[in-house]
Amino acid sequence: MRTLDFLGLDEKKVQNVVNGLSGLLADLQVYYTNLRGFHWNVSGRNFYIMHQKYEEFYNDAAEKIDEVAERMLQLGGVPESRFSEYLKVSDIKEVAGIGCGGEARDMLLGWLKSLIEKERKVLALATEAGDDVTVSLMSDYLKGQEKAVWMLVAYSKRHGQDSGSCGCGNK
Repeated sequence: MRTLDFLGLDEKKVQNVVNGLSGLLADLQVYYTNLRGFHWNVSGRNFYIMHQKYEEFYNDAAEKIDEVAERMLQLGGVPESRFSEYLKVSDIKEVAGIGCGGEARDMLLGWLKSLIEKERKVLALATEAGDDVTVSLMSDYLKGQEKAVWMLVAYSKRHGQDSGSCGCGNK
């Protein structure tokens, strides 16, 4: 007995969704770890605000990681759990030594762009498979991440960091 036997979804189409979710899971895992590094190491102007924001971002990522893995299991997939494997397939690369707020912000925006692109692909695959639950999950992720991008861009402009300034006294 399999869960997929009761969901009324085409197994071949669902496999494409599972594959997309697998790539998203890898991206989210590396994203999460990078955010922890920012939370611990970024200093300078706006430290207090961004320290809290990075924590919000990585807590959100942790929740998404669990949801994606569980959705994969519901669809008959097996989520990867080895970081070494995530690093092989993730479009988001691990970073270290980032201590400057402006550089971290730019990287964060790039990662959000990458996640948004991947989630749109998974959403399209799920739509094709008639997988309304995954469609809803991806739509929710996109809604939150698009708002986060808007807020980060607006915050950067408000605090004079839109000109490429590092935000920690360096250019």
